[in-house]
Amino acid sequence: MKILVINSGSSSIKFRLVESTSGETLAGGLLERIGLAEGRMEYRRGSDEKIRTDLPIPNHQFGLSLVLRNLTDPAHGALGSLNEIEAVGHRVVHGGERFTQAVLITPEVISEIEENSFMAPLHNPANLLGIRAAIEMLEGVPNVAVFDTSFHQTMPPVAYVYPLTWDLYKDRGFRRYGFHGTSHQYVAERTAAILGKPVSGLNIIVCHLGNGSSITAVRGGRSIDTSLGFGTMCGVMMGTRSGDVDPAILLELMESHGMSASEVKDLVYKKSGLLGISGVSSDMRDVEQAADAGSERAKLALDLFADKVRKYIGGYAVTLGSVDAVTFTAGIGENGWEIRETICAGLEAIGARLDVEANRCRGQERVVSAPDSRVKLLVVPTNEELMIAIETERILGLRS
Repeated sequence: MKILVINSGSSSIKFRLVESTSGETLAGGLLERIGLAEGRMEYRRGSDEKIRTDLPIPNHQFGLSLVLRNLTDPAHGALGSLNEIEAVGHRVVHGGERFTQAVLITPEVISEIEENSFMAPLHNPANLLGIRAAIEMLEGVPNVAVFDTSFHQTMPPVAYVYPLTWDLYKDRGFRRYGFHGTSHQYVAERTAAILGKPVSGLNIIVCHLGNGSSITAVRGGRSIDTSLGFGTMCGVMMGTRSGDVDPAILLELMESHGMSASEVKDLVYKKSGLLGISGVSSDMRDVEQAADAGSERAKLALDLFADKVRKYIGGYAVTLGSVDAVTFTAGIGENGWEIRETICAGLEAIGARLDVEANRCRGQERVVSAPDSRVKLLVVPTNEELMIAIETERILGLRS
C-alpha cells in the first residue's frame, strides 16, 4: 500500500512516500521557510540524487502541491499518477486522553485536535495545516492521524498522575502524557524482531536520545512509564532543555530574582541542558569535541547527561521487574557511540554488559552487548515515518 506520510510544522513539511508492505521509501523530502520570501524544497526519489529547489512557498497548500507535483514528475517522480496514493498518514503531536490510538480523520477529530492545541501550541495547529491541505488536494483519499502521545495511553495512573491536587488532573488535564510515542513503539517492536521473540513477552527500555530525549519502559509492547510528561522539558537532560529540576529553583527565580514566567520558560527550554552546562553548544558532537580539547564544563555536561539517562534506566528496571533489552535510538542514541559507552558503564548492576568494539558504530542496527550479557543492549535507528504508515494501514483495516 502506498502511503504518503506528512509531518507538518508551522513553516515546514517533512514528507515520505512509503510502501507499507515492504517498508520501502519510494520518495521523500522537506519543505522549509513556508510563508517566507525564500522558501526551499528538497526532494529525493529512492536512492537518487537529492534535488533542491529554492522558491517562495506562500502556504501549506502550495507546499503540498509541490510535493504532489514532484511525486508525479515524469523525470524523477515515484508515481504514475496521484491515484496511486491510497492513504495519507499525519503525525499529530498531542492527542490528550481522548486518542489512545491512531484514528481516521473526520471533522470531529479535527475539532478535538484543535481543542488539544493548548497542550501543544507550537505543534498541533501546524499539524492541522498539513491535514487540511491534504484533505483539500487529495479528495477522497483517507487521512489518518497518528499521535505522539497515544502509545503512552497504556500507562497506569500511578505513572501518569502527578501528586498535586486531584482537581488539577480531573478538571484541567494536568498529567503525564509522554511524547516520541511513535518512535518508542517502532523501536520496541524492531528490538523484539531482532531478538527473534514476540514483543508481547519482552520487557524493553527504549532510550530515544536526541536534541529532545525521552526514555520509556515497555512491557509486552505497551508503554507503562515514560520520562517526558505534561510538557517536553522534564525527564533527562537534553540539548537545550534542563530535564528534571527542583521546582523550588524556578519559584525562587520568579519570587526573588524578578524573572517572569516567560523568562523562566525560556531558561528551561532554550538555555539549559548541554548548552547551559557546557557553554559550547546544544549539539552532542560539539560538546564531545570541546571535552576532548580539555573543557571541564563540557566534560561535566557529558557526565551529567549519562548520569541522568542511567538513573532512568535503573528506575525503569525496577518498575519493569526484569529487563530483556535496553535499546538506543534517535540522533544521539544511534550515532553517539562514545556517550553510549559512558551510559552503559554503569549498567552492569541490571545485568547489561557492553561489547566495547561492537558498540563503535554509528547509525547501524546492531546488538552491542557482550555475548554473555543477560540484558541485551541494542542500537536501532528509528523510523517514525514507517510506523506512521503501518498505523495508517492498520486503522484502515488492511493490517492486523
